[in-house]
Amino acid sequence: MKIQQALSAAALVAVSGLVQAQVDPLHVRSWAASCAACHGTDGRAQPGMESLAGANKDDMVKKMLDFKAGRKPATIMHQLSKGYSDEQIVAIAGYFAALKK
Repeated sequence: MKIQQALSAAALVAVSGLVQAQVDPLHVRSWAASCAACHGTDGRAQPGMESLAGANKDDMVKKMLDFKAGRKPATIMHQLSKGYSDEQIVAIAGYFAALKK
């Protein structure tokens, strides 16, 4: 029984790695493009809006998950964030974090 559990755990880890590896960078870029209306092209916002380029990935993920869960007040971000899975949010935050400010 222990061997079967170990094999099941190993298979789960392998599958989760494959799922992460299959995130297409073009999809991530496409998801991130929808942020441009408010946060500027490539995440470089005009004065008065928050720039996302070069921001801390973990902070962006936390904010988005807080918007999604209704823990952070918003005018529109609480609605937009619900359109993304948690994995998509992590990928989008990684995209913007990797850009130069």
